Amino acid sequence: MGKQRYLVVTAAGHGSRMGSKVPKQFLLLEGKAILQRTIERFQEADPSIKVVTVLPQGSVSQWKEYCQERSFLCPQILVKGGITRFHSVRNALERIPDGVLVAVHDGVRPLLTAGMIRRMFDIAENCDALVPVVPSVDTLKAVRKTTAEDGSNTLEAVPGVKIDRSEVFGAQTPQIFSSEVLKAAYRQPYDTSFTDDASVAEARGVKISYCEGERFNLKITTPEDLYIAEAVMKMQEDISRKR
Repeated sequence: MGKQRYLVVTAAGHGSRMGSKVPKQFLLLEGKAILQRTIERFQEADPSIKVVTVLPQGSVSQWKEYCQERSFLCPQILVKGGITRFHSVRNALERIPDGVLVAVHDGVRPLLTAGMIRRMFDIAENCDALVPVVPSVDTLKAVRKTTAEDGSNTLEAVPGVKIDRSEVFGAQTPQIFSSEVLKAAYRQPYDTSFTDDASVAEARGVKISYCEGERFNLKITTPEDLYIAEAVMKMQEDISRKR
């Protein structure tokens, strides 16, 4: 199979856009916490994967109680999150050995398939960094938002900027790295331009390889996303039953 595989699942956010008192990673999706469903997809792809779960500092005991009550018997290393995603991942990497592959994945992306995970790990055996991307399906416009003195917002076109949709892709997770490469990248000082693990690695000069992601590998952020996720899960279950 190649190198041992690790999963760093980032679930340290509080999900303010969800508008729920419960952190979004703990909300139920078809009877299970979103975070549980996310981890289960990786276990399905590779039962031997080692899991490092990054949680809000005040939610570690809550997650332990959930796992015990639901008999979710997944061995996990639990890590407390930092002030940003960058710091959370850096905390998790302290628990990752050298010589392995490490996938960093959003805890609220439970809809990716086991097939995608297996395919990515296979590709990642031969590169330092692998990121899944999906093509843009919308016509893209360059606009900027301006705020007037009365607080009203206006959207205005950015003059002279044209965007070729065929060259624009959206990045997803998991993003998979050689552990030594990613740990070295995360020794850099934090920068606000670090929006994902690939941007941290790129700042270190790491060559990023890309592969096709999945359209339904959605990040659940808003209440509307939760409804969409429920529909996608039912669709995936129907497809699985018909095979």
